[in-house]
Amino acid sequence: MAPTAQNAADAQKEFAFTRRDFERIRRLIYERAGIALAAGKQEMVYSRLARRLRAVGVDSFVGYLDALESDTGHTEWEAFTNALTTNLTAFFREEHHFPLLAEHVRRREAVQVWCCAASTGEEAYSIAMTLCEAYGSLTPPAHILASDIDTNVLATAEAGIYPIERVERLSPERQKRFFLKGQGAQHGLARVRPELRRMVTFKRINLMDASWPLSEPFDAVFCRNVMIYFDKPTQTRILARFAPIIKPDGLLFAGHSENFMYVTDAFSLRAKTVYQLASFRGDAP
Repeated sequence: MAPTAQNAADAQKEFAFTRRDFERIRRLIYERAGIALAAGKQEMVYSRLARRLRAVGVDSFVGYLDALESDTGHTEWEAFTNALTTNLTAFFREEHHFPLLAEHVRRREAVQVWCCAASTGEEAYSIAMTLCEAYGSLTPPAHILASDIDTNVLATAEAGIYPIERVERLSPERQKRFFLKGQGAQHGLARVRPELRRMVTFKRINLMDASWPLSEPFDAVFCRNVMIYFDKPTQTRILARFAPIIKPDGLLFAGHSENFMYVTDAFSLRAKTVYQLASFRGDAP
C-alpha cells in the first residue's frame, strides 16, 4: 500500500503521536477545564504540546500524559491547560455591548462586573474605559474582577502593556485619556493608565472548579466567546451557576456566535447577545 500524505507527515514528527494519544488529551482537557476539543484539532494539539514535551524533557506523549495522570497536583497541569486554551481578543471587540453596559450602570452608586475570560486584558480594560466614560471620571465607583484559566495571558493582562498597534485602533480621545505611550526602550508600546489598572483585579479562575472565589453579586457578567469551547451539559451547568451571582436586574454578555436560549431557561434575551435573568420583571436602570 502506498504511503498517504498523512503517513508521511506523521513520520516526520519529532514525537510519535497516535490517535489514542489525541483522544486521551481530549479527555484530560475536558475533565480539567471543560474544553471540548473538536476531532479535527489533532495537528493543533500536537504543535502546542510538542513544545511542552521539549520544555520538560520528555521523549513521548505517553510518558508526558502518564506523568500528568499520576499526579493531579503536578505543576505541569497549568502549562498543559495554558497550551490548549485559545486567546483571541481586542479592545472593544463586539462593540455594540459597551453602550448598553454604560446605560445599564450610569445611575448606580457602585458597580461590580465580572469578566470571566479576560485573556490578555483588552476586554477588562474596555469595560473599565466604558465605566469611566459612563461616570465621567477616571475613578468611578466601580470594580472589575477579570479572570481566566490561563496564567500566561493573565500575566500580560496584569502588566497592562500592549503593542501600540493594538491601542491605535482606539479613538485618539481614548488613547490620550486611558494610555501612556512608551518612549526610548519602551517605544512601540503603550501602558494603561494607573487609574484604569486600579479598577481591575486579575485572578485565575477555572469555571469548572467546584467553587468560585467571588464575594459580591454582579451588575454584569461578561462571558463572551467562552461557551463555544464547552459542550451543552457543561454550558448548562455554568449558566445555572451564573444565575445566583448576578443581581436581579443584572446583565450577562455573550459572544457573537453564542445562543443561550437553547441551553437554559434561567435567562431571557435582553438585546443582541445580551441576557438578563428570566425572573426579572421591569426595566433595568
